[in-house]
Amino acid sequence: MDQSVAIQETLERDENCIIAVQCDVLFDDITESRLLGLVESTKEHAIFIYTHRRMAITADDVSLEDILPISLEFSVVEVSSPEELAVVGGDTRVRVSYQEEELELRLPFGSHSRLFLGEVNRAWSDVCKSPTQQPKFEWISKYRKATKGQGVVKQTLTPLSNTITKLNQHRKTEKSSDKKGNIERDKSSNSTAQKSKAYSSPESQGISSREDRDDLVRSSSHTPSNKAQMLVMPQFGLRDNLIKCELLKNEDLYTYLEDFSIFLGTYNVNGQAPKESLRPWLSCTPSPPDIYCVGFQELDLSKEAFFFNDTPKELEWTKAVSEALHPEAKYALVKLVRLVGIMLIFYVKKEHAEFISDMEAETVGTGIMGRMGNKGAVAIRFRFHNSDVCVVNSHLAAHIEEYERRNQDYRDICSRLQFRQLDPTQPPLTIMKHDVVFWIGDLNYRISDLEVDNVKELISKKDFETLHNYDQLKRQIDEEAVFVGFVEGEIDFQPTYKYDTGSDMWDTSEKCRVPAWCDRILWRGKNIKQQHYRSHMALKTSDHKPVSSVLITGIKRVNADDYKKTFEEIVRNIDKMENECIPSVTLSKQEFHFKDVKFMQHQAETLSLFNDGQVPCQFEFIQKPNEPTYCKPWLTANPPKGFIAQGGTVDIDLEVFVNRSTAPDLNSGKEQIEDILVLHLERGKDYFISVAGNYMPSCYGTSIRSLCHLKEPIQDMPQETLQELAEMSGDEDAAKAVNTEKTEKPLDIPKELWMMVDHLFRNAIKQEDIFQQPGLRSEFAEIRDCLDTGMPDSLPGSNHSVAEALLLFLDALPEPVVPYSFYQQCLESCSNASLCEKVISLLPQCHQNVFNYLAAFLRELLKNSASNRLDVNILATIFASLLLRSPTKQDLAEKRKTQEFFQHFLTPGSS
Repeated sequence: MDQSVAIQETLERDENCIIAVQCDVLFDDITESRLLGLVESTKEHAIFIYTHRRMAITADDVSLEDILPISLEFSVVEVSSPEELAVVGGDTRVRVSYQEEELELRLPFGSHSRLFLGEVNRAWSDVCKSPTQQPKFEWISKYRKATKGQGVVKQTLTPLSNTITKLNQHRKTEKSSDKKGNIERDKSSNSTAQKSKAYSSPESQGISSREDRDDLVRSSSHTPSNKAQMLVMPQFGLRDNLIKCELLKNEDLYTYLEDFSIFLGTYNVNGQAPKESLRPWLSCTPSPPDIYCVGFQELDLSKEAFFFNDTPKELEWTKAVSEALHPEAKYALVKLVRLVGIMLIFYVKKEHAEFISDMEAETVGTGIMGRMGNKGAVAIRFRFHNSDVCVVNSHLAAHIEEYERRNQDYRDICSRLQFRQLDPTQPPLTIMKHDVVFWIGDLNYRISDLEVDNVKELISKKDFETLHNYDQLKRQIDEEAVFVGFVEGEIDFQPTYKYDTGSDMWDTSEKCRVPAWCDRILWRGKNIKQQHYRSHMALKTSDHKPVSSVLITGIKRVNADDYKKTFEEIVRNIDKMENECIPSVTLSKQEFHFKDVKFMQHQAETLSLFNDGQVPCQFEFIQKPNEPTYCKPWLTANPPKGFIAQGGTVDIDLEVFVNRSTAPDLNSGKEQIEDILVLHLERGKDYFISVAGNYMPSCYGTSIRSLCHLKEPIQDMPQETLQELAEMSGDEDAAKAVNTEKTEKPLDIPKELWMMVDHLFRNAIKQEDIFQQPGLRSEFAEIRDCLDTGMPDSLPGSNHSVAEALLLFLDALPEPVVPYSFYQQCLESCSNASLCEKVISLLPQCHQNVFNYLAAFLRELLKNSASNRLDVNILATIFASLLLRSPTKQDLAEKRKTQEFFQHFLTPGSS
């Protein structure tokens, strides 16, 4: 969440909080949380330090403590703790100094901290450009004197360095006796993972130039120890990109393989707290693994965790893991990443930590509407020596019949989970763009086409080979529907699901689930051998059993002498090539037509570039004059930039995808599927590529008022009619005038909305998990086409698909059911039921009708809560954000108020 909003509320009009970051201030053995804001006024910058609540939402949550002006007396350097191992995935320690005082901070790992430090660096660099024009910082004085009031801080401030003085009171008692020890520790820190001349003994170096400062503040970007890794850093240009490409092509000349053992573990803990030692699972190998990647699912099943992504279980299970790692080695925690109940923890032996670089972590939810994190994946990627490794921990859709939904979850994770690179100009990395991929988790594929008694009989005979033939995942892999190119070891252990909690007995509940191998470990890549693959029956905390696998993986390492020879030879060849000719390419075609483009239906065509010149070339799609990006928002070129070796070919996917933001103008005809892309060659010419197509108008992305005036399916209407309706949709008087002329009364509610709600009312009023389990993408396409064409009369697809289609319909409305102009009134009246009803009575009639119609339908659902497992909180959480969308970014407090507002209409007897 962006906490700069809370800081901005404490500032006066002329000051602006550019960026904020939460951090820890280190007072010897004491750690206190603070919020830092980089504040700008009249081209002067200062860091404001706030005490704060756990998550700062408004000015009431923060209290200004200190201000650090960014002047020539200011500096910030990264430091390595002598007691702790510096690991790439770990948090970043920096030492901030102003005048004679110092403050040590720990910033959280990730791109946001890198961005914050980059902005601080930019502000400091601006000061260095004009050392004779010292900033006066007169605007800061009012914050030191001000008391609580409008637009200023809440307390009278003591002179600068409250917090800094507190830190130095601890330090000064040690300096005289420990000065020699500090020097020794500074020397030792030079040999850690993040060594470079910029970081060596930062305390004694000072800041001698802008270039030194740039290096020092590039804190969260790992500085690698070999040249091959250095070439990916953003400060290197075209020439070095050429060298990098040639180095990658000739990697076999200077690298060799070394085997490392990687422990992969997965455990669905069913919302339980750790009740027993995890050593039988995590320390099951005779020798300690080099790397641990431990994944959990269903860490917390509470509604709070589901909707607010907050759980105390994270700390409990992390502690249980750290205590259960192999006792014969020492490990460093590199990274922890979590999405609701899906968590992945990455440990490495301490002696290997310095060889971990380019660390990133990402998450993707595949729950309802592709947003909820109850299902989805978390992943980490890193570079180990010279190999790129990706680890994915996923929890896919449940229930035996939903294997197609699981397949879709897998495809969504592969397409949507992307890692930002250290060089922001480079396109993100997908899962498959790694040398090695490990995929673990509760994949939820079941055993089908066998009765439960037959399954248990095969298990009792330990005939796992026969049983595996009925495994859905094996069948889907054999059909190449999922996990193409992945390998899974032989399964010679009994299914890991489902047991009675606390025992080894199969499920004795009323549902009597069929045993299944839900929990799986797969891999993709070369030079991988599985040492073991097994379950761990000794652990009884959950209704699942944990699974582990140890994979001996060949990792590429660099031979320094061979690297030097290869590097020098490449440089000589490039020097020769650069003088020969200008780059050029041949395009497969320059005109592309996309036929029948539909809402949320992906289309792609391939543009092939062949380098027919004498030298490698670099290409990029560039912006046209007066346009913010290189293409229209419904179009993407993937990749938008890249490099082509001499005689090489690159395929670029031109992808068209219309979503809620682009659909309204396309529906009305204000925009067309038309664009011109400009492909630019570095040191070469520009090529112009025409993209055109026809868009099929849809009820998705069309306003409520326009739909109420359409008696026929939208695709049967002339384009002129749709444009006329769109133009008058914001003018109620114009709409009434049109109605008078045509003497046709508009529909009370859109017929498309009625078709979906009526279908659900007739077929899904008692459906378990309705509005909580996603449908199939293919079925949504059929439902959309049915609504837009009027054929057939009844909606196709499952109830879950129709429910999701309804939510997507509401989400795509250009103006929400409660128009933006009424949003603030809703927040102000949320605690009073009668005021809430009054606000709804003021809505335009068609919006009022839709709101009341949906509320009545949801009340009917609640009458059947015993069957569908819905309650007021769940429905308010799902529907409030769709019906009462914020015109700006919605914070947590507003979200809760909209839910409270909507809950008044879900209680029995409400209108």
